[in-house]
Amino acid sequence: SLQDQFDNLEKHTQWGIDVLEKYIKFVKERTEIELSYAKQLRNLSKKYQPKKNSKEEEEYRYTSTRAFLATLNEMNDYAGQHEVISENMTSLITGELTRYVQELKQERKSHFHDGRKAQQHIETCWKQLEASKRRFERDCKEADRAQQYFEKMDADINVTKADVEKARQQAQLRHQMAEDSKAEYSSTLQKFNSEQHEHYYTHIPNIFQKIQEMEERRIVRIGESMKTFAEVDRQVIPIIGKCLDEITKAAESVDHKNDSQMVIEAFKSGFEPPGDIDFEDFTQPMKRTVSESSLSNSRGDGKSEPKFGSKSKGKLWPFIKKNKLMSLLTSPHQPPPPPPASASPSAVPNGPQSPKQQKEPLSHRFNEFMTSKPKIHCFRSLKRGGAGPEDFSNLPPEQRRKKLQQKVDELNRDIQKEMDQRDALTKMKDVYIKNPQMGDAASVDHRLAELGQNIEKLRLEVQKFEGWLAEVEGRLPARTEQPRRQSGVYEPQNPSGVNSCAQDRESPDGSYTEEQSQETEMKVPATDFDDEFDDEEPLPTIGTCKALYTFEGQNEGTISVAEGEMLYVIEEDKGDGWTRIRRNEDEEGYVPTSYVEVYLDKNAK
Repeated sequence: SLQDQFDNLEKHTQWGIDVLEKYIKFVKERTEIELSYAKQLRNLSKKYQPKKNSKEEEEYRYTSTRAFLATLNEMNDYAGQHEVISENMTSLITGELTRYVQELKQERKSHFHDGRKAQQHIETCWKQLEASKRRFERDCKEADRAQQYFEKMDADINVTKADVEKARQQAQLRHQMAEDSKAEYSSTLQKFNSEQHEHYYTHIPNIFQKIQEMEERRIVRIGESMKTFAEVDRQVIPIIGKCLDEITKAAESVDHKNDSQMVIEAFKSGFEPPGDIDFEDFTQPMKRTVSESSLSNSRGDGKSEPKFGSKSKGKLWPFIKKNKLMSLLTSPHQPPPPPPASASPSAVPNGPQSPKQQKEPLSHRFNEFMTSKPKIHCFRSLKRGGAGPEDFSNLPPEQRRKKLQQKVDELNRDIQKEMDQRDALTKMKDVYIKNPQMGDAASVDHRLAELGQNIEKLRLEVQKFEGWLAEVEGRLPARTEQPRRQSGVYEPQNPSGVNSCAQDRESPDGSYTEEQSQETEMKVPATDFDDEFDDEEPLPTIGTCKALYTFEGQNEGTISVAEGEMLYVIEEDKGDGWTRIRRNEDEEGYVPTSYVEVYLDKNAK
């Protein structure tokens, strides 16, 4: 029936609206995913960005790390394109379809309202027709009964004439009513047929047509939205492609040779490499020279002077094992304090005033090397990150030159800033002199005087650092004298080259090199040197000790102990009044020998 068709259409159009709302929800969730993805990409890029004023920032001078930084920046732009996708989908699809769904619901409601109204109208016409038909039928039956009654009365001789006349009039009346009902029924029937034709051939087809057009527009709209869905993604592809092209370009800019050269320049030390080791002939009745490479030569020892003149001595200290080297480097360079209970330092056994026992040659020579001027701070300051001297004499020659050059450049920049301020104040003063109403010219004199003093101080600083720089550059060879080695490990050096860490390796006459021979200083990269130190096993314990007094251990290389504390001994007193002890794996250092009671292990080496 027609009503069933309306019900079917109503269900179908409602399903179409549900499909549209489902698609809107899908696009909305897609936009949320895009926003979340963009946010995560931005957070990822931010997480790996170098922190300002940190060591990471220095690492970004290499091409590989600069390429990584460019990748992070491009990922940030890449995330921005996903935000654009989300914004466009929200405005072009979600927003538009939401408004369209509201309009569609109103239109659908209007069409089905018209359909129901037309249906109700035709049903009303049908009821009117039925009522007219029943009335006509009833009137016909009444007319037949009246006619039959009249005929009966007329045939009966016992009925008066008046009753017969009355019956005849009643029959005529009923017959007339039947005729009227027939005319009304005929008219109503014609009207109904007309309305029914209009209903089924005009009104209902128009309503169905409108519903069909509405449904087709919905289908077209959802198709267009799906197309827009793809276009929004396609629009950002060129920009995303540019981001990826930039990442590729950054990757192609990585220059391994340049990065390697930067590492070489950064860690180039200027140390000379060791010379050849002389053959020691044990078949000859001669005094055996000290093995393990004589690091320094006693200046008063005339016998060993020729030995130092050879290439074999005095240049192997970068290769000494950690236990040997650190035990020498970390020993305090001052006499230990007397114990609290002693009357004088000389009363303490093995104290600083007691006669020193004969040191082994390596320890003795390295101690001289350590106490010679300038004192070596190279490894301790580099290892611990401590502040070095103002002239950077704790650094290798090449590193020192770079630091001094940086300091000179920094001071020149400060001078330029001060001069710019002075020029600006001078111009302001001239303006005040010409226009007194604008300000007092004397008010800037004090500041000008301060700037003049600051500039003078900075110039003196520049002269001082330029002097040190000239000193270092005078010791270093010209950069074009000899070609650099391919490995970048060694740098050529003039025969007269010395550095702050090896000035004590001189021959008695003050010259650093032997006759006509040029040696190259060993460049020891800080990372390799530290790794060599870190990889070594700690010194073994050779006994235990008990602290007799409390020692604060404020000097570098010492360790604080409490009275009565038990500790491990890892190095005996070498005659300088200090004993090396260990508390645990991470804490070890020197304490005055007179402050502890030592119990050596007889089986220890």
